Amino acid sequence: MNCQRISVTAAAWLGLLLGAISPAIAAPDAAPRPSFQDVTQSAGVGHRHHGPSVDERLKNLGPWFTALGAGGAVGDFDNDGYEDIYVTDSLRGTQNALYHNNGDFTFTDVAAKAGVASLNDDRNFSTMALFFDCDNDGYKDLLVVRFGKSLIFRNRGDGTFEDVTALSQMPSPRNAVAAVAFDYDRDGKLDLYFGSYFPDVDLTNVKSTHILHESWETARNGGTNFLLHNEGGCKFVDRTRQAGLGDTGWTLAIGTADIDKDGWPDLYVSNDFGTDKVFRNNHDGTFADVSEHSIGIDTKKSMNADFGDYDNDGWLDAYVTNITEPFLRECNMLWRNNGDFTFTDVAVATNTCDTRWGWGAKFIDFDNDGWLDLFVANGFISSGKGEYIDILMPIILDSDVDLSDTKSWPPLGDRSFSGYERKVLFKNTGHHGFVDVAHQEGVDSDRDGRGVIVADFDNDGAQDLFLLNSNQEAVMYRNVRGAENNWLELQLQGVRSNRDGIGTRVTFYTPTGLFYRETNAGNGFESQSTSTVHVGVGSLTHIDRMVVQWPSGVSQEFKNVSTRKRYHLVEGKGLAELEIGPKHTRSAAH
Repeated sequence: MNCQRISVTAAAWLGLLLGAISPAIAAPDAAPRPSFQDVTQSAGVGHRHHGPSVDERLKNLGPWFTALGAGGAVGDFDNDGYEDIYVTDSLRGTQNALYHNNGDFTFTDVAAKAGVASLNDDRNFSTMALFFDCDNDGYKDLLVVRFGKSLIFRNRGDGTFEDVTALSQMPSPRNAVAAVAFDYDRDGKLDLYFGSYFPDVDLTNVKSTHILHESWETARNGGTNFLLHNEGGCKFVDRTRQAGLGDTGWTLAIGTADIDKDGWPDLYVSNDFGTDKVFRNNHDGTFADVSEHSIGIDTKKSMNADFGDYDNDGWLDAYVTNITEPFLRECNMLWRNNGDFTFTDVAVATNTCDTRWGWGAKFIDFDNDGWLDLFVANGFISSGKGEYIDILMPIILDSDVDLSDTKSWPPLGDRSFSGYERKVLFKNTGHHGFVDVAHQEGVDSDRDGRGVIVADFDNDGAQDLFLLNSNQEAVMYRNVRGAENNWLELQLQGVRSNRDGIGTRVTFYTPTGLFYRETNAGNGFESQSTSTVHVGVGSLTHIDRMVVQWPSGVSQEFKNVSTRKRYHLVEGKGLAELEIGPKHTRSAAH
């Protein structure tokens, strides 16, 4: 009896003692909060995309044809220091959105007031957009790419745009889904290269239903890509034939980068139903098709082309999405740049191969540790419970079926086609490998993702994500943890180079290694990310040496550059510090 009482009392005292001195031992560690928060509703950017209407004779594949869109662009169109967003819709009568950034992570749609809202009609529907300063006047103009006739709007500098398509001498209507702005001849003016998908037919009034790919692996009967040379004042001349860039693959994305670091921009063209193309700049207004030498011949369904130096070796690598499903195990491609204008696919080795049905993908250093990560949008059509591939596969395997004729395809109806797929965020481990952290970081939406936009919308040093979805609402993810590590941002202004500084190469030399960045306008699938140079540097408080190489050939060097700062650099001049953070916290930031 007494022994029992003593034992209980001792146990009670022991429990009290442990609870008092080490409460954390008894409770499991709390999971870290995600890096991203879905702020779509509070930010006011929940634009819903609607697929276009096509000819009644194409109705059996209508959901497919209308699921290619959902694009957008980012750029500070009113020069207030905060990046704005243009978002496309595609159904006749629907309006595109121009979200003005209010500076406090809220946005206001000013498209109607700006004159760029009502651009979808019976014969034309929007697919993507680009902000670029086509006349070098300091205000970003707007290109709206459409199935049909694409449009160019000049920025008046007062919050409105004027349609200068006729003045620009844009070519006749073509089915473009991709475009990049780049200064291919280094004359200080931004040129345009368009990628076309369908052949040159009017999808709202087809003369024949034979409009699809002639082959699953080697099709060359898509629309013709075309190059427009900027003559100045937003006037363009078609230089496609002279430049050798009239590719007829089923293009879905274009990436531009100085692949061999010779100071001239090259091109990567991602083609559906046929091999991708790599074009090397010859420095004389022409390009050489070096695809076979550079990447070989592939038969995959490519849908993205983004460049970034994932392994910090000073050479830009490329990431291309494909289809990796149970019925088609293609595998994405992470092309490691070998430095001699050849690439090696390391997707399997780095664990970046499988993202199911991939679409837009962007390099992003979301945690500012100095290693570029990858965010990948995926999923084709999310609808009913039936799966379209189940009825399509027997037809694909029938060699007697003419798959170029839409009438040969079974009606898609309300079936799903590789839908409800979770997005992927590959974190770079820094050891030539990646791991998917989308769920724990709060970005594993199951919507049908298309375009991906990366930008620092609140100027806090952490890169945010804007996901555009086909026939669904867009999603805005605010990065709330990225600025825990140090970073540096650089806004460029060309003088001899194009005003936007597109094509500028920046190398950061630090005690922990080298970081290499290059600006672009339009890389990826149907979307444009920021042209602000962003680099995460972990715990570093300064950059030992920063070298800026402008497209004009001008080179500038800066030493002992402080991090956790935003800078503005005019070509040939010194660094100027910019404000940090959203408007309502500016005073606190300093």
